[in-house]
Amino acid sequence: MNKNDFLLERRLKEIDPGLHQRFSDTVFALQQILSNYKLIFPDFTDHTELHTLNIIEFCNNLIGEQIDKLNADEMYVLLLGCYFHDTGMGISHADFDEFSKQINFGNYFETHSRDNYPEIVRNFHHEFSGLFSRKYAKFFEFPSEEHLFAIIQISRGHRKTDLHDEKEYPLNLKVPNGNTICLPYLAALVRLADEIDVTASRNSKAIYDLSKIVEEIDLIEFMKHEAVHSLDITDKAFIMGIQSDDPKIIEGLNILAGKMKKTLDYCRSAVNNRTSFKITQEDVIIKNL
Repeated sequence: MNKNDFLLERRLKEIDPGLHQRFSDTVFALQQILSNYKLIFPDFTDHTELHTLNIIEFCNNLIGEQIDKLNADEMYVLLLGCYFHDTGMGISHADFDEFSKQINFGNYFETHSRDNYPEIVRNFHHEFSGLFSRKYAKFFEFPSEEHLFAIIQISRGHRKTDLHDEKEYPLNLKVPNGNTICLPYLAALVRLADEIDVTASRNSKAIYDLSKIVEEIDLIEFMKHEAVHSLDITDKAFIMGIQSDDPKIIEGLNILAGKMKKTLDYCRSAVNNRTSFKITQEDVIIKNL
């Protein structure tokens, strides 16, 4: 077993069994909720607890030896932030109507339809995830309002939000027991981990009806995901292991790697410039296996 396997879970159970039990109870309650996204996106990339486990695995590897700098409350909210970050993908129509009144959509509807429910959910699911956590907080029995705020911000922070905002992402959010939570670091971990979960195991043939793929762009998208066989994390880079000699697929993978690099650069800046933690990876490398 890799020394970073289940790192957060093992360390949390070791130093605070009670908080670990709270985490486990919440995960049990969330498992069906995470599968609800299929009701809206039956053919979409996996967003179940399997995706969440990938996110946690990537976080464990990104943290590594820095685990000693995290306290139990930071581990708890990071783990639950991973589990809650995509709950907004499967919200009910009633919650969609309620939450939509609380979201700042900016100028989105100047170029998009207000009637395209799935598209709105997909583009703003990070905000819907945060509002979902807030509405059902009593059901999940979070330890305090501060813990809830942290989980919401980590969930929202996996895309679009400003991790440099000191009000939204304070360096030392104090919880009732005196511990503090470093929100920029934890949110950046989830954003980065979510960005690099791109391997074929997440985008399997099971989610595609190949008989219905008639557009070349859709076929290329499918083949691009199928070509990514691994994503390894070293101290200096993310290495995307691929198998393809198709120029169009290679071009698509280079675009994907560029998108990952942009997210990496942003998260490195938010963490390395604002906190005492470090993200050491500097590049995204494509390696043809």
